[in-house]
Amino acid sequence: MPIRPEHVFLYPIDWPQLSHLVRFVRAGGRCEHCGRPHGQRVFHMGDGRWWDEGRSYWRNGDGRRVRRPTEDILSFGKWTPVVLACAHLNHDPSDSALHQLAALCQRCHMIYDGPEHRRRRWMNAHYRRALGDLFYGPYPMRGADWITPTPISMLDDSRSLYANVR
Repeated sequence: MPIRPEHVFLYPIDWPQLSHLVRFVRAGGRCEHCGRPHGQRVFHMGDGRWWDEGRSYWRNGDGRRVRRPTEDILSFGKWTPVVLACAHLNHDPSDSALHQLAALCQRCHMIYDGPEHRRRRWMNAHYRRALGDLFYGPYPMRGADWITPTPISMLDDSRSLYANVR
């Protein structure tokens, strides 16, 4: 996944070389979690089980060998291209120590980052809400009609503060 332009300054200048080192030299072109090979199409069942063509057996989402699926694989299975990404294990793009990086396929990367994405989505929603309350007042048009305006008695009278200045 390409780096967003507003986040480029967070990554070190040699990020392409570090990413290549982690994905292809250290991990050997395979996901370090499930073992899916980079650049190949993989047949999978949608629940994490996938066919490892190189070793000729089925694997689960953790990369362990499992039994052959009992359901009709032609109706439930799909082909997906595998793309390895270099993931930050501590979710901090400025920390590029090799022990904090992992080569993950897109499925493992999304599963690993899921809790962090939910936390950030929650924080952004509450941040926007707080800014809206601070600068624009309550949101009766957006379903928050239970929020009442601040009583005048609680507001400071800014006109009285500046009345003596002139």
